[in-house]
Amino acid sequence: MLKVAIVGCGKIADAHVLQIQRLAGCEIVGVCDREELMARQLQERFGIPRSFSDLTGLLRETRPNVVHVTTPPQSHFMIARQCLEAGCHVYVEKPFTLYTSEAEELVALAEQKGLRLTAGHDEQFSHAMQQMRQLVQGGYLGGPAVHVESTWCYELGEGAYVSALMSDKNHWVRKLPGRLLHNLVSHGIAKIAEYLVGERPAVQVVGFPSQFLKKYDERELVDELRVIITDEAGTTAYFTFSTQMRPGIHLLRVYGPKNGLVMDEDQQTLIKLRGSRYKSYAEKFVPHLTLAGQHLRNLLRNGRLFLANDFHMDAGKKYLIEAFYRSILEGAPVPIPYAQILRTSRIMDAIFEQVAIPNPSVVAPPPPTPVAAS
Repeated sequence: MLKVAIVGCGKIADAHVLQIQRLAGCEIVGVCDREELMARQLQERFGIPRSFSDLTGLLRETRPNVVHVTTPPQSHFMIARQCLEAGCHVYVEKPFTLYTSEAEELVALAEQKGLRLTAGHDEQFSHAMQQMRQLVQGGYLGGPAVHVESTWCYELGEGAYVSALMSDKNHWVRKLPGRLLHNLVSHGIAKIAEYLVGERPAVQVVGFPSQFLKKYDERELVDELRVIITDEAGTTAYFTFSTQMRPGIHLLRVYGPKNGLVMDEDQQTLIKLRGSRYKSYAEKFVPHLTLAGQHLRNLLRNGRLFLANDFHMDAGKKYLIEAFYRSILEGAPVPIPYAQILRTSRIMDAIFEQVAIPNPSVVAPPPPTPVAAS
């Protein structure tokens, strides 16, 4: 029986609890939040035995095997490190850490202690994304990816969140190294990182506040981002983040030396792009029929998943948690290779450095802490 604990009892914690409670051989033994009422409400709503306002007490009294860190990003590193030091496997919600130096330290510590660690990039495991991965691994592209394009949108709207962010110059989002971007871009960048090689891709960035933010006289926050990435093998990638594009899409395109693929996260569709052209006027007619057939197959697949009760917003989280627990119980590989987690973090660091607007409340990254050999 795996004993599981949740640290951070906000909205996202509910999704974790629901998926963990589905799994045989797992028991949530405690939840923790520095706001005691937050911990208690989660405990009572889901019938969890214990709640705590102190992480040390949670670890000492419940001795969990696995801890899910679902707190705001600023606390991810310290909490995850304490849990690893206590001998726990750790699932950390996105963004994994604030800085690559912190991510490197957590990975080194997990490896030194023989523990498993993962990041909450659950969008990597949606049904369409898994289907795309299978095709790529099966050789559909005709070789390694040549070019990748990831577009990730977020609709700010005019609601309470925007009002609070605009009116409060000490809002916690403003204290992140990437400010508004930091909590929003990791899913889109992680999709690119999967197809790159090497540790330190070259990154070129254009970022600016949209006209929407400017009407609030906002000059510190960046919500429009265009990025060019190149890895050491010559693979290129474009990343687009926007709060203003309509429709607000979540799209991944991967092009190989032979064929390409397009994955739509919102519609859960995967389209194969034929690399060669048809002869003469057939190119004007046959592709339309082919695409229509693919869209019909996507519709039928989604319908089957819906009828099987496996077509929901948290399908990716369900799969990621299951895969993470298999890596713990069966010694399977971690669902997201550490190299991908670190590559995502390095790309994010490079982006935030290039769009940085001085803010005295943002703390500089700490130097890496050496991890003693066992």
